[in-house]
Amino acid sequence: MNAEELVNAADFDGVRLALTTEGELRYSGNAEIVKEWLPTLKENKAAIVTELHQKCRHAKILAMLGDGRRYAVMVENDKTDPVIATVGIQGIATFELAIPRHSYDGMVLLELIEKHYGENYANT
Repeated sequence: MNAEELVNAADFDGVRLALTTEGELRYSGNAEIVKEWLPTLKENKAAIVTELHQKCRHAKILAMLGDGRRYAVMVENDKTDPVIATVGIQGIATFELAIPRHSYDGMVLLELIEKHYGENYANT
């Protein structure tokens, strides 16, 4: 199972997975079921944490789109390599781009999204 499937399966079993404010994995639920899940959670911790971070970014983007914006872009840290840009386009998609740090320019990214989104929006 990949990380998304593990998070969904744990949730189905009643094991709630979340991130602490420090970005660490936190789990809760029925103690017996959590105990059964612990080996899997430990073995896949890094992938699960990455998946939960991605879900949080997408939830933030959806919230931004919920206030009437046509598109939203969020970069949590432009010093990483690659730079992860989470993008949402109202009524179309949310997705992430991994952009090599040396090629990342936030203003150019916004201009490209506006250019292409504006063209698609005008044709609908």
